[in-house]
Amino acid sequence: MATNASASRWNAARVLVCGAGYVGGVVAREFCAAGAEVTTLTRNPHTAAQLRSAELAVIEADLANSDWHEKLRGRFEVVVNTVSAGGRGLEGYNRSYVEGMRSLLAWSAKVELATLVYTSSTSVYPQGGGRRVDEMADASGAGERGALVRQSELVLIEGARDAGVGRWFVLRLAGIYGPERHHLLDQVEAGEVIGPWDQHLNLIHRDDAAGAILACAGAAREIRDRVYNVSDGHPATKREVVEWLAAHRGLPSPREGGARPTSSPFAGVGSARATPDRVIASEAISRELGWRPRYPTFREGYASFLSRRAPEPR
Repeated sequence: MATNASASRWNAARVLVCGAGYVGGVVAREFCAAGAEVTTLTRNPHTAAQLRSAELAVIEADLANSDWHEKLRGRFEVVVNTVSAGGRGLEGYNRSYVEGMRSLLAWSAKVELATLVYTSSTSVYPQGGGRRVDEMADASGAGERGALVRQSELVLIEGARDAGVGRWFVLRLAGIYGPERHHLLDQVEAGEVIGPWDQHLNLIHRDDAAGAILACAGAAREIRDRVYNVSDGHPATKREVVEWLAAHRGLPSPREGGARPTSSPFAGVGSARATPDRVIASEAISRELGWRPRYPTFREGYASFLSRRAPEPR
């Protein structure tokens, strides 16, 4: 994966990745490959085992607790917060995102922290109706869970200075997809895809989300305290993606099923969560940081891993 992390930039830099799972695990490995001294934090034993197998330092702990604070002291060049709620309902979202951020800032006040990057979600936007949504749009949250994600952003934005954070970045990620996370493809192969199909899908490949995090970490020092939308910049309708996937896999077009609710604003592409129909604008991060997605449309993104996945029998 091409990233902005360079060996000369990160050699011996101390980096902490909290919630080093699907996206954060890629970020941790990239920093490690660039020469950084990387520590990961996760509450998931399976994730911890995977990280250790990659020879990464691991602390098994819940970010919202404080028992891990004393294990990490000194200066950290970069801290990345990519935690997830793990499907534990509203209480889980509050604990992971809001209380987790509060705990992270409480720890930050005890150390030296140059840059903090937080992966939020476009679920903070309530807009629908096909509208174009940039970072200046209302971000009061789409539903209770979106509102909790927005609250976690505000904890960081309003508390960073008092916590001694040198600078911060909030990345509002679009729908994440990639290897081992392809709910939409699974539905296509099963023969029924949740509707509606005429809404836009705003997407970002896992590796491009990781690249955006690295771009923030390596940004020029004068660039600070920014909120960025992160998507591939080429939203397509769900119908376009479904029909392309079916054709690419040599499958008949699936049926359109009814929408069913799910609990996660971070659910992967093709999940049952009904999201408002909008177009996420992500030009700001490209303009200010020079970040560009490696996979600028869903076609390139899906093709990057579909060639390694055998079609499911029907």
